[in-house]
Amino acid sequence: MKLRREMDSLGTYKNPILYADYSDPDVVRVGGDYYMVSSSFTYIPGVPLLHSRDLVHWELINHCVKELPFEKYALPCHGSGTWAPSIRYHEGTFFVFIPLVDEGILVARTRDPYGEFEWNMLCRSKGWIDPCPFWDHDGKAYMVFAYAKSRTGIKHRLSLVEIDPQCQSLLDTPRLIFDGEQVAPTSEGPKMYQKNGYYYILMPSGGVETGWQSCLRSRSVYGPYEYKVVMHQGNSPVNGPHQGGWVSSPDGRDWFVHFQDVAELGRIVHLQPMCFLDNWPFIGQDQNGDGIGEPVEEWAMPSEGMPEYAISQSDDFTGKTLGLQWQWQANPDAGFYSLEKNPGYLRLYCCRNPSRENLLWYAPNVLTQIPQKPKLTMTVKLSLSGRQEGDFGGIGMVGHDYGYAGLYCTGRAVQIRCYRGTVTEPMFEGEASEKLVFSQETEEGRAWFRLTLGEDKTYGFSYSADGRTFTRIEHSFPLKRATWTGAKLCLWSCSRENRESEGYCDYEYVNVE
Repeated sequence: MKLRREMDSLGTYKNPILYADYSDPDVVRVGGDYYMVSSSFTYIPGVPLLHSRDLVHWELINHCVKELPFEKYALPCHGSGTWAPSIRYHEGTFFVFIPLVDEGILVARTRDPYGEFEWNMLCRSKGWIDPCPFWDHDGKAYMVFAYAKSRTGIKHRLSLVEIDPQCQSLLDTPRLIFDGEQVAPTSEGPKMYQKNGYYYILMPSGGVETGWQSCLRSRSVYGPYEYKVVMHQGNSPVNGPHQGGWVSSPDGRDWFVHFQDVAELGRIVHLQPMCFLDNWPFIGQDQNGDGIGEPVEEWAMPSEGMPEYAISQSDDFTGKTLGLQWQWQANPDAGFYSLEKNPGYLRLYCCRNPSRENLLWYAPNVLTQIPQKPKLTMTVKLSLSGRQEGDFGGIGMVGHDYGYAGLYCTGRAVQIRCYRGTVTEPMFEGEASEKLVFSQETEEGRAWFRLTLGEDKTYGFSYSADGRTFTRIEHSFPLKRATWTGAKLCLWSCSRENRESEGYCDYEYVNVE
């Protein structure tokens, strides 16, 4: 999958550079190449890895975690999983520090960002989040991290701990280096750097929706640290602005990548110019005269002549593996699907849920992808081979108020059905309920389904027998975010009545515009 933002004739870019939920971004440069990672929570493969040559046009090239090494992730575990990661390049190896908020800090590493990652658990801990490694000039290595209030009761402290330089274990007990209870409540997402004899820690403060960017600096790795606000919303329309990473371009200019929370579609990515004044970072542009940077809407490109990547979330399923845009709602299982049984089609099996009733919110075999625009349509051609009453195949949108539509086998006939789900407990397995909002018999087990998302933050479904004339299902769905993520497009085949079945649904293509 490739992503693209328009560059105008003046050589400028416009924010956001990615209108997509690549939340908690961190970035590193190796030579003339930039690499960015983001969180993904319960959606796996996890921790997307993106590549760019100019910090504006990004291409999704890999995932750092193919599955999570804990049994509980065989089922959806909303709000758990891979929280905000960091990426660093040290002595020829990419290191990605990934917090599993309920299990500990996982370290993924590779010499080839397009290849396989090896991993190890650096430590077992609960509630340690947003870890970032740092290698000092004397050869020692450290990890700075924050705390999740939902697990520890703490949300305003940062700690630093020495680790072995190969990132296999902790060498000491963590030391408190910052307590922001008064000046920076909700301090998180720390990223550690060194420049001109100072240690710097850039961090978001004040919360995701309305916070600001802070900076700590010290001449000593353990402090004491001075504190300063280095970017805030000010008069700009960019709320937050939240967690991100600092990177220098080959020409020596500094840049800061961060996210903005837009609620229903998650945390979208912005790029800010950055400089230093009196050995403090200054991010964005002071547009209201208060001496603090604000997010810019438009700025000169970091470099010229980069390739334009076509935005495409579509798939014709002709490859031997699933496209990188796809993530399951839990650890992948070979029993969920096949690309070989019917070449040129994605076959999703009508799986039952081994844990509880088979609702979409509880189902591990929901295949999702991140929307790339606030307005889009997804059209799918599918055919259902039902074997039991309740066999279903369709499309939908995952969120706390979700919907899906498709073909349903009654045992004697096939129906077009549409369901609406409501999540009442969004964490972990959670609680949800569903109701049937549309049902109509059809003569064929093949149909086209379309999901249309509008800029008014609502979406709906339509269906067709020929792929040309579509009939709208008269039910509108409000777009709602999922747990710690934006809403996600999805494909789902299941035994809706939760029975063992040999049924399946073949998807010929997915077209997203």
